[in-house]
Amino acid sequence: MKPFSVNRSAVRRFLLEKQGLVSHHESTPASDPETVLQMICQLECVQLDPVSVVERNQHLVLGNRLSGYKPEHLNILLTQGKVLEYIANAACVMPIEDYSILGPVRERLQRQVEQPLKQLDHVATAVLNRLETEGPLPSRAFKSNNRVHGYWDNQTPNTKETSQALNLLLDGGFIRVVYREGNERFFAITKRTIPENIRQHAETLSMSEAQALLTKKYMRAYRLFDPQDARFGWQKMTAAERRAEIDEQVSAGTVIPLDINNVKRPYFILADDLDKLREMDREVSKDPVSIDGPIRFLSPLDNLLWRRERLVDLFDFRYRWEIYTPQSKRRYGPYAMPILYGDRLIGRIDPRLDRKDQRLLIRLLQLEPDIELTPEMRRSIQDELNRFAAFHQARDIVIEQTEPNTLNI
Repeated sequence: MKPFSVNRSAVRRFLLEKQGLVSHHESTPASDPETVLQMICQLECVQLDPVSVVERNQHLVLGNRLSGYKPEHLNILLTQGKVLEYIANAACVMPIEDYSILGPVRERLQRQVEQPLKQLDHVATAVLNRLETEGPLPSRAFKSNNRVHGYWDNQTPNTKETSQALNLLLDGGFIRVVYREGNERFFAITKRTIPENIRQHAETLSMSEAQALLTKKYMRAYRLFDPQDARFGWQKMTAAERRAEIDEQVSAGTVIPLDINNVKRPYFILADDLDKLREMDREVSKDPVSIDGPIRFLSPLDNLLWRRERLVDLFDFRYRWEIYTPQSKRRYGPYAMPILYGDRLIGRIDPRLDRKDQRLLIRLLQLEPDIELTPEMRRSIQDELNRFAAFHQARDIVIEQTEPNTLNI
């Protein structure tokens, strides 16, 4: 199939619209649990992360796309059984119906945790028995003085053996998180908490059918994808398998190859998205100027940022999350978040929330060297700083450093 030739600016705008990042906050949908569920469905999944330098990633992602979003909206959906926490791009929240197609991930992870679970057999069995008889329980409900090597331990075993058993059972899909109180997770037996019709659907799907549906979900989540992505299909495919999958779908007409101007990497979209991309391409041909506003501070694991190479190809922007980088080697800060302005990534902001004094500390506000700070851009940045502070219930904003240092916000 001949590739569809398209302007890079059109691809950027297509991607931003599909991922819910083009509207000003005032014109985004008012948030309630059902609207949050609709957004999760649109995005396919939202990545979970426990880091709390400011609000957690999942809440920043949804807060950037929905007016008045509150973290309790997501927790309500979890309690109501309308969303599921499991592994997709990484640990993610997604619609509960996706349980049916996650069989390939569960099977892979069950093989991975099989041996560690055998080593904790008596502990894991006791955990499962209590969850069977007592219902949802948090990690603190399980007492143990024994420590083992957990996921994040280095040389010293620091993880409570019951907590490690919970982690292994969770990864294998034997248990799941059914609600949260604050940041505390409550676990329950998966098969007892998944609706019967969804469990039956999962049991009737063959592994090949589930793999095909999961790959389609990945494609809808990324919208613009390439077979060089090691996460392609969320199924640990080899490079040859990824290439073969793309070629097969191109031959079937369900996937369209793209020829993006000034981009060497081969990208693809779903055939269902071609009309929208054509529309964007026509708009750009009439008005090629980059669109202004709105400003968004994108969390490090925002859906738009999942493929770092795509940021370089489409936005000429290089981004690295420096939270795991040694302090001496950090350039922008541990929680530096890209700044989206219209259809451009113009810099980074490194925030920290001082919860005790209710202050939002901006350790660095940086603009790229080629960005001209216009009065409108300045106002947009200030407006987003105020919104971001309000979202975190911060009373004050303190900007510690700017780059360039003449930047006055």
